[in-house]
Amino acid sequence: MNYTENYKGIKIDVQAPQVDLPEGLQAQIRKSIDKISRFTHDINAVDLYFNISGTGNSAVRELGMRVGIPGPDVFSDEKGNDRWNTMLRSVTDKNIRQLQKDK
Repeated sequence: MNYTENYKGIKIDVQAPQVDLPEGLQAQIRKSIDKISRFTHDINAVDLYFNISGTGNSAVRELGMRVGIPGPDVFSDEKGNDRWNTMLRSVTDKNIRQLQKDK
């Protein structure tokens, strides 16, 4: 599932090759962007990459998030067996910490 949308002037690009994402994840992505927006108002784009490597019990989920802002972008990723929503919250919090550190 791949899609692109414009949310409050922010280009969201989601890449999820060969991954079926749950229904409510788009709303969760928008909530994450709203949360990040409290720490910077200059977000141009948010790119998310969802992937599953391996099969069966050895499958590992990977989620990467890049927040495009003026100057160097912030990026974080997460790997593990958690649910996508949990991993999305984790990378959102990591990006917020990077934004706070750069202030």
